[in-house]
Amino acid sequence: MLLLELAEEEDRILVSADTDFAALLTLSRKAKPSLILFREPDVIRARDYVARILRSLSLLKEELETGCVVVFRHGRLRVRTLPFGASQP
Repeated sequence: MLLLELAEEEDRILVSADTDFAALLTLSRKAKPSLILFREPDVIRARDYVARILRSLSLLKEELETGCVVVFRHGRLRVRTLPFGASQP
């Protein structure tokens, strides 16, 4: 079973620095699983990733529960609702 399928089935959130997951979510046209994508060149330790996620979690809770991609890049957050290409309310 693919990691994306397992995460969707178990209602989990993927955390990665691999942009391929965002591409696969785009192709799937599904609303789940949510993805937290790190594009921060200065973050290299797991505890630093965890600290950034925990600081932002309360702001992202609703979006992560409904399906989104959160990108951490250059100290900023970008949130895109899944599925990509769907009309937004």
